[in-house]
Amino acid sequence: MAAVDLTSHPGHLARRLQQAHYLLWNTMVSEEITSPQFAVLNALVAEPGLDQRTVGERVGLDRSTIAEVISRLIRRGLLDKVRDPQDGRRFLLGLTDEGLRTHRRLTVRTARMNQVFLSPLSAAEQTLFLELIQRVSDAAEGLRNPGEPLVAPS
Repeated sequence: MAAVDLTSHPGHLARRLQQAHYLLWNTMVSEEITSPQFAVLNALVAEPGLDQRTVGERVGLDRSTIAEVISRLIRRGLLDKVRDPQDGRRFLLGLTDEGLRTHRRLTVRTARMNQVFLSPLSAAEQTLFLELIQRVSDAAEGLRNPGEPLVAPS
């Protein structure tokens, strides 16, 4: 049996991209705050006062992962949670002052990292690349959400 050319396998390429992103993140952005943790901070800058489930949906993390990420950010003093006055079973999340400062600092670093990450591509190629991976990512959400179509309409 002949070997398969993995350069035509999107999963293999996605893993390689993820490895490159992880390396750049740790060297250019933060060794303490992970990319998913930054995504949570960013979601709460955009929409303060969300509950944990909604934050998880916004950033594409499953329930157990978002619970751990939130817990770590609270332990680090970057997030606060308060009981929802409308529904005592829910907690609403917000950034602390330190969380806001951390988000501000990392936002600048992520912008620079993204420039380096996408530097092999022209500006037009970068736009197209991001549009294409967004389309594939959106379609893949159907794997988690059975009611949604797996393939985006063309």
